[in-house]
Amino acid sequence: MKFKTLTGIASTLALCAGMASADSTVRFWYHFDNADNPMDALVAAFEEANPDITVEAENIPWNSYYDQLYTAVIGGNAPDAAMVKMFAQPRLVEMGALAPIDDWLAEWDGADGLQDNLIKLTRGPDGQQYYLPVQYVVLYLYYRTDMFEELGLSVPTTCEEFRETAKALTRDTDGDGQTDVYGFGFRGAKGGHDHWASFTLGAEGVSLTEGLTSEAGVAGTQFVADLFQEDGVFPPSAPNDGFQEIIGAFKAGKTAMTIHHIGSANGMVEALGDKVSAAPVPECGGGRWTAFGDESTAVLSSAEDPEAAWKWITFLSSEGNNTMFNEATGQLPVVKADSEGWTLHPQRFVQATVDSLPFAEMLPNSSATADFVNTVWPTNMQRVLTGDIEPAEMNAKIEELFAE
Repeated sequence: MKFKTLTGIASTLALCAGMASADSTVRFWYHFDNADNPMDALVAAFEEANPDITVEAENIPWNSYYDQLYTAVIGGNAPDAAMVKMFAQPRLVEMGALAPIDDWLAEWDGADGLQDNLIKLTRGPDGQQYYLPVQYVVLYLYYRTDMFEELGLSVPTTCEEFRETAKALTRDTDGDGQTDVYGFGFRGAKGGHDHWASFTLGAEGVSLTEGLTSEAGVAGTQFVADLFQEDGVFPPSAPNDGFQEIIGAFKAGKTAMTIHHIGSANGMVEALGDKVSAAPVPECGGGRWTAFGDESTAVLSSAEDPEAAWKWITFLSSEGNNTMFNEATGQLPVVKADSEGWTLHPQRFVQATVDSLPFAEMLPNSSATADFVNTVWPTNMQRVLTGDIEPAEMNAKIEELFAE
């Protein structure tokens, strides 16, 4: 479906915008679940530093956020700036709703202070930059330090090491002849595609849009199947396990490793203390792949004063302010200096996240992605794990989905 481009030429906004005009107003939309958030304090600090700009910040409920944003764009009543996620970017670009920020970004002193790879990850489908990162998470490998120390194991850095480590950690610890600790908590139900992807999409030439049916692509899915069927390092419940199951099993000592992000770190520490730590996912097939979770801000192409809107969103992604912003969200600051002084999560989990950023990737900005996540991947992964289909058949179905 095509949308009529808004009045004005978005691609020239960054070039034409001059200094923010006197007495400008920036309408900003955001979504925070917590009503007790620091936005009022951030607005006050910004307005004190920029007395000629007023910010009207409106917290829009998440469950209707994008419906309201798309409607406002089409109706000519869009905010001047807004929080935005990557899945919405292709549609917003097609609508002509976003102002490119490349020229502003090149002149902004704060750009070099952002975490590496964030700008690349949030680049637009046409190669231009429309999003300024404001917070993020990256998935990593959780591991039980007490179990590793007990068995004298090192954190695995390759798939081969991961397999041997997971086998060593899979044990009968109470002597009843039954396995009671498994090496890895695999999420076989919806949402577990990131687990599978970390073992599959790191191979050269393999992605969701190409190479899945190649020898390397099929080998990745076969590796996951073998871990379950031959090695027995996943719990028997793995084909149906979701988030609650993998996290609960890890905390209870029923699994020794799993994959998630810093959003679960404080709960892990509350349950396990220093018996839990994190590291980047292992290298598989010659490379690494892990999932990136995003949140950015953008200047809308219809902004009355684009320069003022840009000044506001850079304020949110600047040292100190970005810490305040993210203390309300539980995600990580995008500013390197703020990450170094971050105290909301233990630093070992922050470091594992930062160390994972160089090889973090996003799922394709495609309508096929929703079907992949919600139906195609979980249905076929469960069938592979239970032996109903071969890995090659699963990969072929995914490749066919993204080729449509």
